[in-house]
Amino acid sequence: MISKLGQVMLYVNNQDGCVNFWTEIVGFTIISDENNGQGMRWIEIAPTKTSETSIILHNKELVAKMQPELNLGTPSLMFFTDKFDELHSHLSNQNIKVGEIVNMPSGRVFNFADNEENYFAVMEKH
Repeated sequence: MISKLGQVMLYVNNQDGCVNFWTEIVGFTIISDENNGQGMRWIEIAPTKTSETSIILHNKELVAKMQPELNLGTPSLMFFTDKFDELHSHLSNQNIKVGEIVNMPSGRVFNFADNEENYFAVMEKH
């Protein structure tokens, strides 16, 4: 039986650009950077080295050629933070698209876009 969500596949056009975005701007950590020697590279990133769930950055063009039946769209990801205002302020100062804070029944939320115009959401969780 499934016990947890381990990894989320994120298919991107520019892996190095996305690694820089997630590590330099958002503050994620590189867990691993693998290459099979035949052009297939995957980079595992996560908020911390001990995070239960990580994101794998895959080359969208290469995966599309290898497995054209896959849906390569960006998943709708919701990140949680207990430093909501600090994170919103930090991202707002990074010259990226950051949405307004919205009050939802479940808590405050905002979204941001990565360097490839993919949008992600952040929710305040204590």
